[in-house]
Amino acid sequence: MSSDIAINVSNVSKHYQIYDKPLDRLKQSIYRGRKQFYKEFKALEDVSFEIRKGETVGVIGRNGCGKSTMLQIICGTLTPTAGKVETYGRIAALLELGSGFNPEFTGRENVYMSCALLGLSPEETDARFDDIAAFADIGEFIAQPVKTYSSGMYVRLAFAVNIVSEPDIMIVDEALAVGDMNYQAKCMTALTHIQDRGATVLFVSHDVGAVKSLCSRGIYLEHGVVKTIGNASDVAELYIRNMREEMNEETRGFARVPVGFVEQH
Repeated sequence: MSSDIAINVSNVSKHYQIYDKPLDRLKQSIYRGRKQFYKEFKALEDVSFEIRKGETVGVIGRNGCGKSTMLQIICGTLTPTAGKVETYGRIAALLELGSGFNPEFTGRENVYMSCALLGLSPEETDARFDDIAAFADIGEFIAQPVKTYSSGMYVRLAFAVNIVSEPDIMIVDEALAVGDMNYQAKCMTALTHIQDRGATVLFVSHDVGAVKSLCSRGIYLEHGVVKTIGNASDVAELYIRNMREEMNEETRGFARVPVGFVEQH
């Protein structure tokens, strides 16, 4: 493996067994594979790519295409059905809202717990706490249980922890969508700073403008497979073109009103 590789995803697949009713799951365990009582859903199928150290790569695709599944496998919170993932360096991941924090703990307690999970000592967290609190900008709520937070406050604190921890690999999954415009700009600036520091960033967003401006390469996922990998702007334009063609086709379908229907009304 080349020493400049940060993330290596090799022939990764993730399949799920979908059962129509709970009894079918019991039947499957009894028959032990001799008969199939489930439908197989392929969230990812034979996905491969490499991301070099210091690269910022955007991942785009419609809802349900496998983006979040892929990121969870890279982070190690989900096990692939086949294939393997290798990562080199400390990973900080901002995935789905609600992951990583204990809702009963205060913001301060969750900061220390999250920093410990990222490999920082209490002394290192002490030195960075004021920067984390200032970046999150949630005021006195830092001393309140996070179960009292709005979704925006939750993400602000989670993003602050991850960005100030100075990870080798930063993974962001649509988390910035809940913030206001000023906070999104603040986060983009912070991501640019860690890029300048040489960190690797894997950025998932439906905002193709952000992908174009922030990323050097793009990965376009469709139905669990890689449709294309290349220059971020080119990949984003292909995604936009495909979405526009589908929307135009749907619009044409709506316009095909039966003549009889019009005459009756």
